[in-house]
Amino acid sequence: MALLATRNPPVHIGLIMDGNGRWAKARGLSRTEGHKEGLKVAKRIVKAAEDFGVRYLSLYTFSTENWKRTADEVGFLMGLLRTHLAAEFDFYRENGVRIVHSGNPEGLPADVLSAIQGVVRDTADFNGITVNLAINYGGRDEIIRAIKTIAHCDEPIDEAFVRANMDVPGIPDPDLIIRTGGEHRLSNFLLWQAAYSELYFSDVLWPDWNAEQLKNAIDDYQHRERRYGGIS
Repeated sequence: MALLATRNPPVHIGLIMDGNGRWAKARGLSRTEGHKEGLKVAKRIVKAAEDFGVRYLSLYTFSTENWKRTADEVGFLMGLLRTHLAAEFDFYRENGVRIVHSGNPEGLPADVLSAIQGVVRDTADFNGITVNLAINYGGRDEIIRAIKTIAHCDEPIDEAFVRANMDVPGIPDPDLIIRTGGEHRLSNFLLWQAAYSELYFSDVLWPDWNAEQLKNAIDDYQHRERRYGGIS
């Protein structure tokens, strides 16, 4: 693809995939149909991101706050995760997709946690794009869990030590965080890691996203100047 011919792509993109329910409502469909469509889009965006040269993609899949939704919707989402994590193994293998997990394993149904652990284990040696699935994830919860671990250590506490105790310390901080669906907030996503991330907000609902939408976000990122608190 010619998009990235002259400038480097973001190494790591975080994606807040918002708008499934509104997309479904606008079409007279149930929210579950929106989630099904959103899952299809996520698969296409993973492939597009790899084609564009992105090395890491974090997908905000299910937050610690999403448990507040109706029992039917939560149950459907958990079932969707359980069914599709293993079912997509051929896609992972063909594209070299390595899966990792951010989030609190406590509170997840045992079968869902087992499915997550299985796909993480089975894709561990794949060397294509790394997809970080943020499931039962909240930025504040991640920081609190890291603090609890650090509290039992005698080592000097600095930024690197805190980072080493986060959920997936081997993944670099996101260069770019994208939120779809027209909202303009992080909603507890990668709070520690997003300190110097570039933010991109799209009005397009997640089920309407495609490679062109991702291209536009990356193109916007490539025209920004990142100074990290310094000056040019």
